[in-house]
Amino acid sequence: MAVPAAPTLCSERFGSGPPRLYVGAAGGRLVGQHEDTGRMSSSLSSTLSSVFLPQGFPDSVSTDYLPYQLWDTVQAFASTITGALATQAVLKGVGVGDGSASVAAASLTWMLKDGTGMIGRILFAWMKGTHLDRDAKQWRLFADLLNDIAIFIEILAPFFPAVFTLVVCVSCIFKAVVGVSGGATRAALTSHQARRDNMADVSAKDGSQETLVNLAGLCTGLLLTPCAADSTLLTYLLFFLFTSLHIYANVRAVRSVVMETVNRGRLRILLEDFLREGAVSSPPSVNAREPLLPVLWERERLILGAPLHRVVGSTYELKKATENNTKNYLLGVHKKKGEVCVSLREGSGSLDVLQAAFHAELLFLILNRDLSEFAVEHRKLTDLQRNARAEMDDRHWRLVSDTHSVMDVLWTPLLRGVSSNGWDTRREQLGKEEWRGRWGLVKWE
Repeated sequence: MAVPAAPTLCSERFGSGPPRLYVGAAGGRLVGQHEDTGRMSSSLSSTLSSVFLPQGFPDSVSTDYLPYQLWDTVQAFASTITGALATQAVLKGVGVGDGSASVAAASLTWMLKDGTGMIGRILFAWMKGTHLDRDAKQWRLFADLLNDIAIFIEILAPFFPAVFTLVVCVSCIFKAVVGVSGGATRAALTSHQARRDNMADVSAKDGSQETLVNLAGLCTGLLLTPCAADSTLLTYLLFFLFTSLHIYANVRAVRSVVMETVNRGRLRILLEDFLREGAVSSPPSVNAREPLLPVLWERERLILGAPLHRVVGSTYELKKATENNTKNYLLGVHKKKGEVCVSLREGSGSLDVLQAAFHAELLFLILNRDLSEFAVEHRKLTDLQRNARAEMDDRHWRLVSDTHSVMDVLWTPLLRGVSSNGWDTRREQLGKEEWRGRWGLVKWE
């Protein structure tokens, strides 16, 4: 006769792992036992998970963590191989294996290469540092593409001995930009992935994964580089093969990331979808359509957190900017410059910044786009556009004043849709400046 199994008195689990069941035993003891899930495989899987994945995975990270890390692993492996080919080329260029080469000349080349890289790192951080948070995905892809260009330059360098030092210095500047851009955006992406205040753990495990991949790439490179040492054709073939894999994996990695914060590119898509369909799109839908690469040289058309003198230049303009406006921002249009400047009030929060950015984007649409595809408030928007085109004032103060009432109508359903569709409204990545103003200190007659 079969002995009935002891009833489970309580249970627990570590993260999303298999449950441990507790049953009563002789003497009143409480005995724990795991469900039978294949003890050997479960133990190995648990060990590998604890070594390479954040504690609590998958619940402790974002849903896009695994696909991003898988494609990031592929690109890191390919980059390690091409990096080994570039290192071989640079060493050949400085004279390794050449008995007539001067040690002093090789040392000077190396120091100049490192020095120009340091200068490039400082200059790039100064020029573009504030843009890296708001467009982390785009700068992440840009960094890897620039790294491929730098590696290609290094592979070509030995064929131009007369300007070898100049060529490797240019390559090192590119790699310095890669270091700043890649490092900063990695931090931004880690912040997005960490869902339990576990940024340090996510970052550390990412480092472990990268180290393992680099080790595998190094071993593969040890097998491939001797074969390519005396064959230029094979070197180029390996470079283009692994670079193609590197670019493809990077595009897939960036596309797999679903950011819930609003930046300028995502805000533009959100507003256009809302005006077109009357509904707010979800983060996956918007992220799939935002640009893959950053805009490098285009003039900023939206200045958020601008100083007051860029918004208004006279008491008349200040009066016009505050007309029909009870919000925590002032807007000023500069049609000839193609920009909208926004001054934020002292104490304004993330919702105020979001509303100001949506309002500024609405002004851009009215001034520059065909509005026939937009159904929401269509008649009102087309009337505003017609009046704006007839207006001779470059500052368009009448348009600014009239759009405040339109924004009052749009903002409540827009904010409700943004909040209910999974967007994070507690913070934004709109790249605002630090100027804050006060106005309304006197009452206009």
